[in-house]
Amino acid sequence: MGRYVVRRLLQMIPVFLGTTLLIFLMVYALPGDPVRGLFGDKGADPATLEAMRHKLGLDQPILVQYWEYMKGIVVHFDFGTQIASGRPVTDVLGDAFPVTLRLAGMAFVLEIVLGIGLGVWAGLRAGRLTDNAVLIFTLLIISIPVFVLGFIVKSVFAFQLGWISPNVSNDATWGELIAPAVVLGSLSLAYVARLTRTTMAENLRADYMRTAVAKGLPKRRIVGVHLMRNSLIPVITFLGTDLGALMGGAIVTEGLFNVKGVGGTIFESIVRREGTTLVGLVTVLVIVYLFMSLIVDLLYAVLDPRIRYA
Repeated sequence: MGRYVVRRLLQMIPVFLGTTLLIFLMVYALPGDPVRGLFGDKGADPATLEAMRHKLGLDQPILVQYWEYMKGIVVHFDFGTQIASGRPVTDVLGDAFPVTLRLAGMAFVLEIVLGIGLGVWAGLRAGRLTDNAVLIFTLLIISIPVFVLGFIVKSVFAFQLGWISPNVSNDATWGELIAPAVVLGSLSLAYVARLTRTTMAENLRADYMRTAVAKGLPKRRIVGVHLMRNSLIPVITFLGTDLGALMGGAIVTEGLFNVKGVGGTIFESIVRREGTTLVGLVTVLVIVYLFMSLIVDLLYAVLDPRIRYA
């Protein structure tokens, strides 16, 4: 197991370098000049603009900029400086990530509890009314775009019923994040429920299940140990990759509810062409994806004792 983890960590290095280089090239290929944008409609003389570009290192070749950026991350854990405000990108990340982490965490718990719960409930009753009701419910959620669902939630629960605030305050308390978390996790919840239901229904017909029943094992042990552990392997795979997707895909949800997190910061960075901030945010998301994929692979051995890593 230890050698496998070390090998996977070493494999992450070229993946991380290749991914960040691609992101870096894509971000700095965006049209517009971030230095010129600092002066707005007033503009500035060419000498001032050139001096600012030289100070920020934007006059160097793109690969040289990437090398300096990666060297700053590896050696000093420095993600650069935000062009507009002059703040270190690490400070911007420190403000944005805790908010999105809470939001994504609440959405993640929601999809685990309700998604797996509905999937197990439907899978154990495959072909019955309960199963069909869950399938119709999840299909309805999947068919509604996130921005439409968010608009419906705000219209009904904020403007008509007055149960929630239409916008999240700068403090972003746990109570204020419930509605955005429901909107953010709804699509993944539906996928988890359908995936759990399918694997449960398939494994119910497996030979090992008939053997467990024939041995006279209690139903709770048959379902909770034998059936659940084998059925959750593909679900764990989806959940592991989805956590990173929740953090990066919260742009629409955070925009709807005015959440000052990673999604809102990414959107502002794109509009202002804040390449340094945008690359820093996406770089951290890449790291989250890589480590979540490693954790998912290690969980396979926990769920299925037949899986061994050399």
